[in-house]
Amino acid sequence: MSYELNRRLAARRDPLPTSVNIDQVTADIIRGAFETVCFESATFLGRAASSPIINQSNERNAAIVDANGRLAMGAVGTPHLTFVNQMETRWGLMNQERYDWGPGDVFLANDPDHGGGHLPDYNVYGPVYDEKGELICIQTLQAHQGDTGGKDPGGFSLDATDVFTEGVIYPCLKLVHRGELRKDVFDFVVRNNRFATFAGDIAAMIGGVQHANRMLEKLIAKWGAETVKAAINQSIEHTERRVREEVAKWPDGTHEATVLIDHDTAGTKDIKVHVTCTIKGDQLTVDLTGTDDRPELVGVWNTFANSRSYVMTQVVAAMDPTIVKNEGFFNAVDIVIPEGCIAQPPANKPAALGSFHPACEITEAVCLALSAVAPERSQPQLYKIGMPNMVVGFDENGMMWMDQGVDCRSMDTSAVQGIDGWGSCPNALGSLILSEAEDAESRFPILNISREMTTDGGGAGQWRGAPGSLNVKQVLKPTSAVAWMVSADHPLRGMCGGEDAIPYSNHFEVGSENERKIEHTAQDLLPEEAVIAYQHGGGAGFGFPLLRDPEAVKDDVLDEYVSVEAARAKYGVVFTGSLEDYTLAVDVEATEALRTKMGRDTLLEEAAE
Repeated sequence: MSYELNRRLAARRDPLPTSVNIDQVTADIIRGAFETVCFESATFLGRAASSPIINQSNERNAAIVDANGRLAMGAVGTPHLTFVNQMETRWGLMNQERYDWGPGDVFLANDPDHGGGHLPDYNVYGPVYDEKGELICIQTLQAHQGDTGGKDPGGFSLDATDVFTEGVIYPCLKLVHRGELRKDVFDFVVRNNRFATFAGDIAAMIGGVQHANRMLEKLIAKWGAETVKAAINQSIEHTERRVREEVAKWPDGTHEATVLIDHDTAGTKDIKVHVTCTIKGDQLTVDLTGTDDRPELVGVWNTFANSRSYVMTQVVAAMDPTIVKNEGFFNAVDIVIPEGCIAQPPANKPAALGSFHPACEITEAVCLALSAVAPERSQPQLYKIGMPNMVVGFDENGMMWMDQGVDCRSMDTSAVQGIDGWGSCPNALGSLILSEAEDAESRFPILNISREMTTDGGGAGQWRGAPGSLNVKQVLKPTSAVAWMVSADHPLRGMCGGEDAIPYSNHFEVGSENERKIEHTAQDLLPEEAVIAYQHGGGAGFGFPLLRDPEAVKDDVLDEYVSVEAARAKYGVVFTGSLEDYTLAVDVEATEALRTKMGRDTLLEEAAE
C-alpha cells in the first residue's frame, strides 16, 4: 500500500478549471501576492512561537497548494522544506470528505508514509474557499518541532527500528473546526510532547495559517476565484516552460554520480546513493536506481516525499534563480526513485535521521552529476553534519530541557565556479538562522567556550571552500548527549578538480582521562563541566588548486583560512617575508617553477579542452 500511495500522491495533477483567460501582468500580480502571503505566514510563526528552534532558528516554511494538490507558491524557509508540503497536503485532499473539510478548518500532519518528511516536521494547513463554497487553495505552514513524543527526546532515536519508536504520527488531524479550536484535540497533541514551549509553538502555527487564510480570502474576493485559478495555472505553466528552456540549453547526455555515507546507526559501512541524470532535448530525468536497498540498514531511510524534495532542491539550484518555485518544476522533471531503496523505503521505517542522510547525499549526487552541464551553478544544497550534538537534562522542577545544537557554526559552504565558499552557514539552510550562543546560554546550563574557523578547514581549489569551525561547549550540569557521526570517511566532495572538505570529528569529555572520539553514534551521560568539541567539515573546493590566483592564496594565508604549509603543498605558492609581521609576499618566480613541477601546465591544457 505504501508504494501505491506514493505513486498516487506523486502523480501529475491537472490545471484548475477556470473560465478566465488571464494576461501575464495580472498573473504576476497575483503570484506576487501569494509570495507575500507566504512571507506573512512564516513571519507570524517566527515571531509568535515559543521555542528557539523556531523563533531563533526560523526552521519553518510556508507554501500555498491549489485545490488539485499542486504547489502554487513555495516561499519562505529552508529550501528542502519548500518542495515537500504539497505531498502531505494531497493526502488530506484525497480524504477531504472523510475528514469533513470546510471553511475555517485547520489540520495537522506529520506522517512519513502519507506524504510527509520526518516526524518532527509538523505541517499545519487550512483550506481556503470562495464565497460560493468552492475550494480554491490550501495554506500550509511547516516547522520543525523539538520533540515528537517518542522513545527519545527530540524524536531522534539512534536504535529506532520503526517509525512508531520515533513519536506520535498524525496523517491528518483536525485542530480547528469551522474556526473553533478543538480543545480536546489540541490538549491531546500538546500532552504528547515533552516541551512546555510546544503549546505556544503549535498555537503559533495555527495562528499563522489563519492569518494567511484571511489574506487569501480577501485576495480571492478582490480578483475573483476564476481569475485567481487562472493565475495559478499560468504561473505553473510558465515555470514548466522556463525549466524546459533551461534543460534544452544543456547538451544531451547521461551523467552519473555516487556518494557514500560513512555508516548507518548500527555501524554498517558505506551506504550508497547513486544518481543518473539524463538530458534529452528539453527533458531532464533524475534516476536514483542503484541506491542502497539493503533491508538490514538502520537509521538511513529517507521518506519518498523528502527524497523528491531533495532532488528538486538541487535541480532548482542548477537553473536560473528567477524561475518561480512551484509545481512546474515537477511537471518538467522526471524523478525515478526505486521502491524499497533508502530513498523510498517500505512503510513504517524510521525516518527521523534519514532527513539528514541519505537526504543530503541525494542532493550532493545530483550536484556532482549536473556539474558536467551547469558548473557555474554547482553549489551543493546540503549539510553533511550527521546530526548535531543534542544535550538533554532536567531542571530543578523536573522539567526537561534540550539544547539541540542548532547553533552558530561554519560548515559545508563549498565554492562554485568563480566564487569562493562564503559566509559560514550553508545556503542549503536558506532562511534558517542558527541560534545565538548567548540565547542558548540563557536557556540551558551550557557554556559555549569557542567557535573558531579551522585553518585549512576548507577544500583547496581554484576557488576555495569555506573553512569549517571547531565548536567547543561545556555542560554545567550532568546531562545526556546524543550524536550520530558521519562525513569522516566521506566528507563533502570537491568538483571539477577541487579537493574534498576536511572530515567531521567529534570528541566528548575533552581534556579529561575519559576523552573519547565518537566514531559513529553516542548516547552518553556527561558529568558536570564536561567539554565536547565538534569539528565541522568545511566546504569543498572547485577547480584545480594549482590554477588559483597566487595573490588570492596570499590573502587566504593572511586571513588564516590557509596555512603557509598548505599554500605550498596544495596551491604551489611560495612566499617571501613573514606571516607574523604581515610582510608576506608571493615569490613569483619560485611559485611559477613549483607549479610547473607540480603539473600546472597539464591542468591548463585540460581546462582549455
